[in-house]
Amino acid sequence: MHAEPDLHSAIERPLWHAVLRRRVPWWLASVVPALATLPASVPAGLALLAGAVAWAAWDARHWRQRTATQWPRWLDDAVPALEDSSGLLATSSTSPLANLQRARLAARLREAVGPAQFAAIARAQTPTSWWPAALATLAAVAVWLVPAGQRTAPREAVGARQPAAVAAVLTMKVVPPRYTGVQPYDTAPRDLQVPRYSAVQWCAKGAGTTVQLGDGTALNVASGACAQWHALDAVSWRSGALRHDIRVKADQPPTVSVAAPTEAVHQLAPTRATVRIAVAARDDYGIARATLHLTLARGSGESIRFSDREVPLPQGRDARRRDWQKDWTLSELGMEPGDELYFFVRATDNDPEHPHTVQSPTHTLRLPGPEAEALDSSALPGMVKPENLRSQRQIIIDTEQLVADMRGKLPAAVVRERSEGIAADQAQLRRRYGQFLGEESTLFGDEHEEHAGHDDHDEHKPMNGATNMAAQFGHAHDMEDNATIFDPQTKTVLRRALSAMWDAEKALRAIAPSSALPPEYKALAAIKALQQAERVYLHRAAFEPPPIKEDKRLSGDTAGAASYRRAQVAASGTAGSADVRSLAGALSGDGALPALWSRTAVDALNRLPGEDAKLAAQRAVQDVADGCVPCRGTLRAWLRATLPANPVLQAQPEPDTPLSRAWQGAPR
Repeated sequence: MHAEPDLHSAIERPLWHAVLRRRVPWWLASVVPALATLPASVPAGLALLAGAVAWAAWDARHWRQRTATQWPRWLDDAVPALEDSSGLLATSSTSPLANLQRARLAARLREAVGPAQFAAIARAQTPTSWWPAALATLAAVAVWLVPAGQRTAPREAVGARQPAAVAAVLTMKVVPPRYTGVQPYDTAPRDLQVPRYSAVQWCAKGAGTTVQLGDGTALNVASGACAQWHALDAVSWRSGALRHDIRVKADQPPTVSVAAPTEAVHQLAPTRATVRIAVAARDDYGIARATLHLTLARGSGESIRFSDREVPLPQGRDARRRDWQKDWTLSELGMEPGDELYFFVRATDNDPEHPHTVQSPTHTLRLPGPEAEALDSSALPGMVKPENLRSQRQIIIDTEQLVADMRGKLPAAVVRERSEGIAADQAQLRRRYGQFLGEESTLFGDEHEEHAGHDDHDEHKPMNGATNMAAQFGHAHDMEDNATIFDPQTKTVLRRALSAMWDAEKALRAIAPSSALPPEYKALAAIKALQQAERVYLHRAAFEPPPIKEDKRLSGDTAGAASYRRAQVAASGTAGSADVRSLAGALSGDGALPALWSRTAVDALNRLPGEDAKLAAQRAVQDVADGCVPCRGTLRAWLRATLPANPVLQAQPEPDTPLSRAWQGAPR
């Protein structure tokens, strides 16, 4: 009977027969009263009989499915000899250990399981179903007690004496916040998308009804009255057969932009008298306030002075946008040579209770100072040029003059002499800047020409104790990155300047002064960047504590004092996770759920990201509340998504020392 290939059917079929014998009397108990009503009223008797047969068929199918899926658990509960391993008899496995246990159970199955055990399992697992028989009996008694004249009365008369109840008709009204400018509207029940903080009303005509929200709220709508809900988050709602979603559109913060100037740092020409500033601000509903903030910086080093100014942006016809531009004169801005102007745009939307304020990045306008202070105001320490060293601007002027003179058929010897002279000046300036990066060599060895007037026989000078041998005959090899203490940004600008000076010097040595002008301008731009490196402007964003009340100092009065520390919440989000895990375990079966399970589920599902996930989870809660057993798996999956991942536990090595062994009492 219990052969290996037939283990499943050899257990399931006898167990189903035992359950069937247990349920048949209850089916007959509900059918017999229906048969007894046939002599009194055939239509009523047939209706009762059809209902009893339908319930018996549904009950038989229900218990057949439960027996097919839950017999291993029933068998484990009733027969301890099976060692809670009856699930191995229901499925095949490729594991040798599982096959060994399966063979052991098959060998002891004949002695441990029999008809007595099957009957005991059926009695323990199938409860009594007296309520269908009681209902059928009450219906039969009611049919027999109704007088014959009333039983044969026409349906029209019955309908005239007992008017049918009027079904409830729902309508919805949405009242958005006033600042949005959206007009209130009425609509039939449907899926909606409303602005946040809108008032949503359900109004009933006819009979009253109840609107159940996905967050667990139940709104009782009386006949001819309305129930109101404020839209803070997306929610799914239902009323009878109606089920729809309400999505919430959050108020977006404004967007600000600077159209002119487009560069973050804009360099003004020394001869320029005006500058255009164009800004724009946008919002989905409206802008209440938009301002242009101007900060003027004047001076250098530690004597920099800042002055602030705020200009409101005028409002146009469209309250949702503010476009503004103006051609400022430098005198209106208060700028003088060497000054810098920082400006940004700040905009606030028109939400009176929850305003959003956005600020644009800071833009900079620079007005160069006098050329005579080009290198003297450099940010590099110790970079002071000698009297006979020409500046980069002078080298550019000499090169441009040479290019202009070459158009007038200047003799080749003169062109060569002047070009090599400018190249020598460029080499001297390059070596002056190169010493800050540890450079020690030149391209053409012109540094020896500078000492042409010196004694050519210095090597024959007498040596004494004061002679510096390392300085006279040594050669220092210093690393470029280790030779200075400049920051990486300054070194990068220095390398760019030196590279441009190299290119300009090579072009001048090749008697191509027109080709030397682009790298010369590039070197000048890098030097200007070094000069401006000393000026730094930062917005003040530090914490500003409230003013100290002198009358309460040292008094010990702590009334109204509050800590600046925020309450620390568990970062893993494990609050209430034990209840959620317990609910998820209860949803794995078809038994009773814990008390207040819907509130636990709604609180947990509020942590789901995204409106679509929240709405689907709320619909699953409503389905399970309606008694949908297959929907429990869907709700269980949503709940498991809210649980934090289990922490990874890693063992820590414990040192084994004589002291630890003595402390633990272990033998040495």
